[in-house]
Amino acid sequence: MKEFKDLEFAKTNIGNIAAALMFDNNYGISVVMGPYTKGGLLGKYEIAILKMPPGKEFSVITYDTPLANDVIGHLSKDEVDEYIAKIQELPTIE
Repeated sequence: MKEFKDLEFAKTNIGNIAAALMFDNNYGISVVMGPYTKGGLLGKYEIAILKMPPGKEFSVITYDTPLANDVIGHLSKDEVDEYIAKIQELPTIE
């Protein structure tokens, strides 16, 4: 299972740090922190759940999972790790 420690953050051109992971079930997570994110100025992370159906070349944010219907902010590293685990447990996108 992938974890927070597997994220490879890079600085964006607007001063955020951002990373993403894709999982075997064709879902993924985008994790961002910075001045324009929910909680970023407090050192907290914002996440979005991603999906990449088979045959597609890029992922998109999904708002239709049992875990979330929007981006989620104000998260600690441990809370992001909990979402990473839960997203990997979602049924595979066919």
